[in-house]
Amino acid sequence: MNTYTTFVSGWTRRTSAFIALAALSLVGCKSPDEFLSVTDPDIINPADVQSAAGADAVRLGALARLNSSTSGPVTSTGGESLFLLGGLFSDEYNNGDSFIARQEVDQRIITIQNNFLTDANRAMHRARLAAQQAIGLEKQYNPTAPAANIAEMYFVQAYIETMMAEHYCNGLIFSTVIDGVEKYGQPITTQEAFAIALAHADSGLALITGTTAQDVKIKGVLQVTKGRILMNLNRYADAATAVAGVATSLQYQELHTATTSQQNQMWSFNVSNRRYSVSTGEGTNGLNFATANDPRLPVCLGGDAACRAIGVTLATRDDLTSPIYVQRLWTTNASPVTIVSGIEARMIEAEAQLKAGQPAAALASLNAARATVTGLTPLTDPGTDAARVDQIFRERAFWMFSTGHRTGDLRRLIRQYGRAANSVFPTGGWHKGGNYGGDVTLPVPQAEQNNPNLPSSATTCIDRVA
Repeated sequence: MNTYTTFVSGWTRRTSAFIALAALSLVGCKSPDEFLSVTDPDIINPADVQSAAGADAVRLGALARLNSSTSGPVTSTGGESLFLLGGLFSDEYNNGDSFIARQEVDQRIITIQNNFLTDANRAMHRARLAAQQAIGLEKQYNPTAPAANIAEMYFVQAYIETMMAEHYCNGLIFSTVIDGVEKYGQPITTQEAFAIALAHADSGLALITGTTAQDVKIKGVLQVTKGRILMNLNRYADAATAVAGVATSLQYQELHTATTSQQNQMWSFNVSNRRYSVSTGEGTNGLNFATANDPRLPVCLGGDAACRAIGVTLATRDDLTSPIYVQRLWTTNASPVTIVSGIEARMIEAEAQLKAGQPAAALASLNAARATVTGLTPLTDPGTDAARVDQIFRERAFWMFSTGHRTGDLRRLIRQYGRAANSVFPTGGWHKGGNYGGDVTLPVPQAEQNNPNLPSSATTCIDRVA
């Protein structure tokens, strides 16, 4: 059975434009038939992709949608993914504008109507469904294509499903489209979502039998993704086994351009528009990202010499409050973003070693990774198990800043290390007044209430526990 995706999400934004075009069309039409024969550009006709070239076009489209759901804009006119929103929800960023929807994410009092989270959610589902569609088409119409092509599509699915499970509440829904017909999914727990992601990672790994550069790269990316999933499933020894042999130098990058539809979103929202400010010690528990002077995360203060060099001449955020802290990892709209790396494999190994009661080995793994960056000095053993956990999670935070890992890490500290939520997430007084809320997960957006399988119209989550 072929799987086809009809990309109709976002129709509300296109309706007004379509009506305007329709009005113009009526002026020049010789008959009503000419208007009625207009082709809808949003619908992918199954016949259009039933060829090797069509299948490969869908595969490339899935990779473009992965870009949009990670470090690129989630819509053609902008919008941010969980790389930023998840960082806002945790302790990586502070809100720097007056949009209520962003403020409620930062304050952790999120409503299911939140439009920014709705857009981010749609972008991830589009990438997931496009990869699913590409797998079926490649197998049927392009069977002689490199195995890594299909394996990469399994990676896209596993990666997106993992990121969603790390951020969302119990009650995730993975719907699909089969033969042009929507098939609504059932609400599942985050642990069930991780299991689905694991199966997809394994499916991709099973296809990699060659030794080309692309084979090695995609295999490594799938191995790291599998290790990430297994850690979330509390299977640390298996996670370490999964990433064994992955080169520390591995990087899977998303590329960007100067155009609005392809530019780096961290540059756009932090450097250019100042809607996000890098946090420092947010809500008592937050790490000192902005002031740590860590070479893995170079930061400048708005208006200083380093910030002026990348175009940030103002000392205030978009909402005219200060300070504005700016990351200098991605200093242009075309800066590439690494979303999976060999460094992450080393962090997985270190945490598994600590879990296995091998603190010296864990410390050695952390220091081997630090040795790859000039200016990082070796760590020493902090002396207690709790402090060692803090050390590993701090290392993860600075290595993988603003790449969709931090919220999942904070939830894992609660779920698998027994820590209280108010000792992990920012707490106390919120920087714009009032207090932080108690959310430790993101809700499934209200738009999902169109799904007839949702058990209640009052909520979109089974529960909101970590």
